[in-house]
Amino acid sequence: MRPEPARIEPIFSPRIWGARSLAPLYPEKINLQEPLGEAWLTGVDCRLANGPFEGKTLGEAWREMPVEWRGTRLASTTHFPLLVKFIFPNDKLSIQVHPDDAYAAAHEQAAGGRGKSEMWHTVSAESGARVLVGLKPGADKEKFLRSLAAHTLENLFQAHEVKAGDTFFVPAGTPHTIGPGMTLCEVQEYSDLTYRVYDYGRVDARGKPRELHIQKALDVIQFGKAAGGKVSQIRLPAQKLHRSLLAACRYFATERWKDFGALETQSDADHFDLLVVLTGNGDFSWNGGLAKYQSGHCWFVPASLGPFAFHPEEPTKILRTYMPDLLALRASLQQEGHSEQEIAKSVFD
Repeated sequence: MRPEPARIEPIFSPRIWGARSLAPLYPEKINLQEPLGEAWLTGVDCRLANGPFEGKTLGEAWREMPVEWRGTRLASTTHFPLLVKFIFPNDKLSIQVHPDDAYAAAHEQAAGGRGKSEMWHTVSAESGARVLVGLKPGADKEKFLRSLAAHTLENLFQAHEVKAGDTFFVPAGTPHTIGPGMTLCEVQEYSDLTYRVYDYGRVDARGKPRELHIQKALDVIQFGKAAGGKVSQIRLPAQKLHRSLLAACRYFATERWKDFGALETQSDADHFDLLVVLTGNGDFSWNGGLAKYQSGHCWFVPASLGPFAFHPEEPTKILRTYMPDLLALRASLQQEGHSEQEIAKSVFD
């Protein structure tokens, strides 16, 4: 089976806080009848649009993929490991938190038993857009419960103004919420476990409030431990493009590629890559193949693909995300001359 890049078709998910236009990422998705909040780019029910697995879901294809597609380190991985989404909030998301792997394994086997650490990269943002990530110093469980009862929970959070290009890391156990007026690309451990703490009194289409998970949230929130928030990018060596490491942990590493003309690069036999097109369009070529790319696309690049290239027709920004060898990544950054302090701002245990 000859490796070739496969485009993954997104699945769009309605959300009570979503938007009725997903332009410019998806210019055909405007004047929507119901608000869409998320585009799942690598859900296991997403289908592949081309190649030997065309028409199959990502979950089906993953089970059949040989090591040449998966990568040598992922040969025995049973579940697809990375969930990538676009998020389109037109209202605040609920205040929420995600469990770590240990808690999920003990309490959430029916939901997959995996925790959820994530990062957000800001594709676009209006003036005044903000996110809340983590609690202020001194915000213990008692203060949290009092503020929850008084509907003043937001006052306990670290607030961050958001601009296009900003990146935030949100490890499991860090309470958070996303405000309106932005589009985010979220990269996360493959899990859909969310414990909703506060939902601003909203009701669904049937007039009922959404379920809250306060006790589970209290179990997993890391009170007294500062974690997550805005991260610093690390410039990576590259010719003819601006290449930055946005954030990395043991579940994912994500880079941004921008400011390039014709870009030639190659795959890594250790792991597959996911390439998410944030802006632009043009040609995507590899040995024996050629396709068009455009904003909103997500491509699965097999580990043994070899050389491939982008030829932009419009200025292009791409996120590359993959499953890293974190020790090797740290060592590589050190060899490139980055200090431990600099690395610690973008690479997390």
